Amino acid sequence: MSYVLYREDEFVVAQCLEVDVSSFGADHKEAAANLKEAVELYFEGESGAAYTPVSEVVVGQEMVNA
Repeated sequence: MSYVLYREDEFVVAQCLEVDVSSFGADHKEAAANLKEAVELYFEGESGAAYTPVSEVVVGQEMVNA
């Protein structure tokens, strides 16, 4: 599972890159553990075909004039 972690107010958010599942925690370790559990629950009873591995990840940051 590939994921990205980022801070949102007082929480760390973990977002899975292969499927649209996210979770959060008080720190990076807790957020990643909670995401792992959320993804396992998401796939409970599913075949492995629903999961698409990510082969390359690039993280960027841009300011927008909003």
